[in-house]
Amino acid sequence: EYIRSYYFNKMEVIRFSSSVGKYVGFTEQGVKNAEYWNKDPSDLSAMRAQKEAYCVNNIQNWYNTALTKS
Repeated sequence: EYIRSYYFNKMEVIRFSSSVGKYVGFTEQGVKNAEYWNKDPSDLSAMRAQKEAYCVNNIQNWYNTALTKS
């Protein structure tokens, strides 16, 4: 799962989660931004592609490293 969170004053304001597939806001301003960002299909597809580019290609490396250190 790919998650990108945005914080302000140590409080999570908005998050993109690959399992949900869109931005979710946690504050009043975060909800407004999430609604605005979710209207942009190119941004959503780019964020969804981050899971493939970052997570899927590296999961075996991280898994092997975790097993050898435990």
